[in-house]
Amino acid sequence: MAQKAVQLDQETISCPICLDPLNDPVTIPCGHSYCKNCIKDHWDTEDEKRIYSCPQCRKSFTPRPELLKNTMLAALVEELKKTGLQAAPADHCYAGPEDVACDFCTGRKLRAVKSCLSCPASYCEKHLQPHYDVAPLKKHKLVEPSDNLQENICSRHDEVLKIFCRTDQQCICYLCSVEEHKGHDTVSAAAERTERQRELEGSRHNIQQRIQDREEDVKLLQQEVEAINHSADKAVEHSEKIFTQLIRLMEKRRSDVKQQVRSQQETEVSRVKELQEKLEQEITELKRKDAELKKLSHTEDHTQFLHNYPSLSALSESTHSSSIKIRPLKYFEDVTAAVSEVRDKLQDVLRETWTNISLAVTDVDVLLPKPEPKTRAGFLRYSCEITKDPNTANTRLLLSKGNRKATFTGQHQSYPDHPDRFTVWPQVLSRESLTGRCYWEVEWRERGGGVGVAVAYKNISRAGNSDECEFGFNDKSWRLFCYTYRYNFNHNTVQTSISGPRSSRIGVYLDHSAGILSFYSVYDTMTLLHRVQTTFTQPLYAGLQINWPGGFVEFCKLK
Repeated sequence: MAQKAVQLDQETISCPICLDPLNDPVTIPCGHSYCKNCIKDHWDTEDEKRIYSCPQCRKSFTPRPELLKNTMLAALVEELKKTGLQAAPADHCYAGPEDVACDFCTGRKLRAVKSCLSCPASYCEKHLQPHYDVAPLKKHKLVEPSDNLQENICSRHDEVLKIFCRTDQQCICYLCSVEEHKGHDTVSAAAERTERQRELEGSRHNIQQRIQDREEDVKLLQQEVEAINHSADKAVEHSEKIFTQLIRLMEKRRSDVKQQVRSQQETEVSRVKELQEKLEQEITELKRKDAELKKLSHTEDHTQFLHNYPSLSALSESTHSSSIKIRPLKYFEDVTAAVSEVRDKLQDVLRETWTNISLAVTDVDVLLPKPEPKTRAGFLRYSCEITKDPNTANTRLLLSKGNRKATFTGQHQSYPDHPDRFTVWPQVLSRESLTGRCYWEVEWRERGGGVGVAVAYKNISRAGNSDECEFGFNDKSWRLFCYTYRYNFNHNTVQTSISGPRSSRIGVYLDHSAGILSFYSVYDTMTLLHRVQTTFTQPLYAGLQINWPGGFVEFCKLK
């Protein structure tokens, strides 16, 4: 309690101007006390106005009051100094370079805690107190400390800008409103602020929504980056594995050829050397025989010559010379030619397949769709083989040609019950789901009822004859309907008449991620009949519809 009392006394004997303990305290006529030098300096600044006011209660005096020492406060200050009164506030209470300083502090200024838009001035905690205690000052508008209070004062009339001119879109004072802004559309600044605040909140809401949307987009793109990296890593890993297998296969084939050639080389060389050795042995034997005959020919004794001649003159018949046939020899040149042929074929295969591999790589495009092909050859790059799903076929449709052709018949087919089957509409869906870029063509013929070429989501309704089941009459399917001399396009019950050359072959191009679906008349050239630009939320399935007996539609083989 003693500490609290000292604190209270400290506040009581502090000068409201310098906030230090009163030094040579004086009391002015309104009862407030100040350091003599502080109030003197303050009033010196008001000499030109000839009106002197109290810094706390704003009471005015004329003439300038005489300053008399308050002996009681002087004695109290001296007493409190002896009991440990702090002489100055802590350093953190003073205004720094980044702070708004109190306009009423003298000497080292304290940090302002509020600014008054009505005064206009900024106040520290001590000098702000009258705004809480004095009735007229309580009505003033207090805001967070600001260095820009002068912007709230009219430069022409030196009055507070409390009015907003909507005509000129600027803040004005009340004198401006009756002079140069007379007759303009004016409201109070507070009212305009309220309206602008609503607009601001709307703008902030839009910005925050856009931020949220962009953050979601960034998150999706990050997921896309991770998916791209994962897919690329898998593709590289798989390709490395395949090429490694191919290289190992080639290495094995190379080793096999080498081994076979060397083995055959060894066999043939062995046979030749074996014959060579026999021939060399025969040559040696012949030379020995020739030497004996030569010696016999030089014998002078006729009796001895005739005695030895029969045994030396007889020659054994050679069995080798007749087995050696002279012919052009190729040895292993045929092997070289065969290996070269393999090389040439592999080069051709790699050259052709490399084009497909390169196209498959460059077709990866996450953000921007590829332009639609201009020629049929360009479309055929995306051709896919499509067959019908028998479990979806209406019982009046006969499937043939490996489930590529559907014909409307007068008899019901004995298909088993299946929840995917169209029970009323003569329709059928493909077995294959369609995503990415796809192209297919259909041949058609109608007998008065027309045929439909469509795409649909798998969850299209199947049972019954409602619009939810028929291609083109719901939000789950898109259909080009072909008659002998005209076309119609249907989606979600909206029908569009299409003009274009009549053709018994229709090409369909789908870029699922880009949301593009195009129908073409295919004849000598391709003519665009209708293009859809939308957003596909599920994989699509190719659909066919035949409405009259004798009509048929067939998925064409393009590869």
